[in-house]
Amino acid sequence: MHRSRNGRNAQTHNGASGAGVSNPRARQRALAIGIGNGSGGDDPLAELKELLRTAGVATAGEAVQQREAPDPDRYFGRGRLAELKSEIAACDANLVACDDELAPRQERNLEDALGVPVIDRTAVILDIFADHAHSAEGKLQVELAQLEYNMARMRGLWTHLERLGAGRMDGGIGTRGPGESQIETDRRLARDRIAALRRRLTRLERNRGVMRARRDRSSLPRIALAGYTNAGKSTLLNAITGADVGVGDRLFHTLDPTTRSFDLNGRSYLLTDTVGFIEKLPHQLVEAFKATLEETVLADLILHIVDAGEPEERRLADMRAVDEVLEEIGAGEQPRLLVLNKADLLSPDERDEALLRHPEGVLASALEGEGIDQLKQRIDVAFADTLAEVELLIPYTEGARLHELYELAGEIDRSEREDGVLVHAKVPIAELHRFDDLAVA
Repeated sequence: MHRSRNGRNAQTHNGASGAGVSNPRARQRALAIGIGNGSGGDDPLAELKELLRTAGVATAGEAVQQREAPDPDRYFGRGRLAELKSEIAACDANLVACDDELAPRQERNLEDALGVPVIDRTAVILDIFADHAHSAEGKLQVELAQLEYNMARMRGLWTHLERLGAGRMDGGIGTRGPGESQIETDRRLARDRIAALRRRLTRLERNRGVMRARRDRSSLPRIALAGYTNAGKSTLLNAITGADVGVGDRLFHTLDPTTRSFDLNGRSYLLTDTVGFIEKLPHQLVEAFKATLEETVLADLILHIVDAGEPEERRLADMRAVDEVLEEIGAGEQPRLLVLNKADLLSPDERDEALLRHPEGVLASALEGEGIDQLKQRIDVAFADTLAEVELLIPYTEGARLHELYELAGEIDRSEREDGVLVHAKVPIAELHRFDDLAVA
């Protein structure tokens, strides 16, 4: 099994790495650059290289400058930029990929200094999202995020053109005068498109709200999978529910929310998988996908999936990244259960160490099916406190109420009497009021 993000400490490395090996036909060869904090340890550009690999871009080389913060105008310092230009030529790169989101002026100044196109991690992630979005809503969300990102980066690409209508010998009424520049036209069209996309997404959100309301009426417990991208959430969804959701060893394989049901001890549950998280997840994407991520906010329990095969330092960083996004979307206070996935990658000693560091977690392998029964038991325990035992007498004329109770409680104990059906069941505390008139004194 592929282990992503290996820890390498080289500050500058020329020659194909990662993506160059796995994607030798890639037409774009990137020099990956970033700012280091001097702490050493994990490879500071590992995640960027994994993003490039997923986007189909070969990593031709890498360079890290140690400094407190990026230069506000050029990202790297002037002296380092001169060295960088030589490194681009040495590794035959035709693109520079930056590990942070660049301000428009930083991007312009870098391109002017280096003579090759420059992209930042936000542009790479947006490109991956555009490739992986399959549903109509997902495509609209990605397009909205791309437009909002590009709006600030529209610059004078059309300076060789005169203002529309200005100075034209054949100009008619309405075409004389300064007119409208091409860049202004582009911005106006982009703003119009953004407004149209938001209206369409609002309509889709209302439709999804109707579907969610139907699920709410059934009062089935809702569980959401949250975790770092490529931690194995979709594989775990399949392992728990028996579904056949597509999985892949690449970042952001799943963008569109997928909900499946499963039964546990006679009770039905809804399990939802949503987009994976990542460090420095662009704000545009959090905003664009907020409606999708709302499934996580509304869940009764969040399964926080962690890749147990990662080094501890990397694992903790992934967990912090997930916590930050959950806070940003308003799910920071939701009940959580930690799942240490990919246990099949660990030796016995590594398993013991993982559980020692995270005693609250469940060690599992979604791929091998290991630990799934234990995980289900923990889910059952997590919801036990939300149930109350009731004794109800349901008249034979109230068959619909009996069906309603089955939907809520799953398995029930029942006995036939002359005046109706005597039922013992466990009902969600929040739904007890629906059966007050049937309670046996």
